[in-house]
Amino acid sequence: MREQRIQLPVAEKMGEGLVSVPEGSTIDLDLRLESMHEGILVTAEAESTAVGVCGRCLIDIEQPVKVDIQELFAYSSDEAFDFEVHDDHVDLEPLIRDAVVLSLPFQPVCRPDCPGLDPESGERLADVPDREATAIVDPRWSALAAFQASDTTESTSSSNREER
Repeated sequence: MREQRIQLPVAEKMGEGLVSVPEGSTIDLDLRLESMHEGILVTAEAESTAVGVCGRCLIDIEQPVKVDIQELFAYSSDEAFDFEVHDDHVDLEPLIRDAVVLSLPFQPVCRPDCPGLDPESGERLADVPDREATAIVDPRWSALAAFQASDTTESTSSSNREER
């Protein structure tokens, strides 16, 4: 068994969505390599920082990325293993890339309660918290605006009086 700490430089951008791990950054790896009968068991914890934009308000954000990886690299290609040992070496790059990219959020937010952008003006709603929301009325419903809603409690109490 071997344990190692490695800083892996990112050669090309990982991820294509709103956030990604940029080229030139590093991924910190805590590796554990264990010899098994079938191959080499790799257990790793990878940490890095993803940068991008909030999916609601479009400001720049940075988010920590932390993934746990465990995979068996097989000695022989006779069996159905995803990864193999080649000349006593294991190639961790595809394994790490897949794990990091799959851990990135699809719709990242700057904070969980981010209100987003105003649909009419496009300004960030978090910048003007005291602003009242404007009611947008769909013109297809304008004919119904002339009708007054009836009070259901009043009509119920008058029908109860009539029954007595």
